[in-house]
Amino acid sequence: MIDTCCILYVLLMVSLTGASESGIIGGKVTKPHSRPYMASLQYQGRHSCGGILIREDFVLTAAHCHYPQTMTVVLGAHNISKKEDSQQHLTVAKYYKHPKYKKFDYDIMLLKLENNATLNKYVKTIGLPKKNGKIPANIKCVVAGWGQTGPNEPASHVLKEATEKIQLIFECKNIWKEYFNSEHMICTTFDKKGGICQGDSGGPILCNNKPQGLTAFTVENQCENSKFPHVFTKLNFFAAWIEEMMNQ
Repeated sequence: MIDTCCILYVLLMVSLTGASESGIIGGKVTKPHSRPYMASLQYQGRHSCGGILIREDFVLTAAHCHYPQTMTVVLGAHNISKKEDSQQHLTVAKYYKHPKYKKFDYDIMLLKLENNATLNKYVKTIGLPKKNGKIPANIKCVVAGWGQTGPNEPASHVLKEATEKIQLIFECKNIWKEYFNSEHMICTTFDKKGGICQGDSGGPILCNNKPQGLTAFTVENQCENSKFPHVFTKLNFFAAWIEEMMNQ
């Protein structure tokens, strides 16, 4: 166990980030098109964040992924540096950030697409967890995304994935202190085999093939530092809000 005073000192010395330009460290290349719900959110043709397609006309991602420029959602992609026949490029018509979003908390956003996605073997929706669903600690889950393969490494053009393990709530709180809200966040432990990094924001963490969270924040430029659990926005807490936004 790390001494508490040391944790507080470290937190004062590092800065948090949800990351916009990054990817999976280590891990492995995902089997092409095996995760057809994955979305690459792009500005001026450049990947910025991840997301998941939850309805033909809605993508779910992190609130901090919103920038003033027009966003394009790319679906059906494996290699985002190529113009694959499977890809669909759709413009975002409306952004629904959670009204309580503030820096690291309530970090969730719905993207209303200008046109519906065409569902096929390359592009599919994924269901969300139920409102009162529980996530057991210590189960292994999968994270996925495009981008940097390390803090100072170049971006990966192909979709990659890695395994992380759900951390106990008290351990998340012990490390992240006031930054961690157990009601609507989950966090994970990970090893040198891989994990999320800056820029995988908005992408999913999948437990038993169900999305349980969206990548929210890590320590800036130290995403591989296992002393700091990776933090995700807990989806079951926001189930009612998501439903309300999509049906209004």
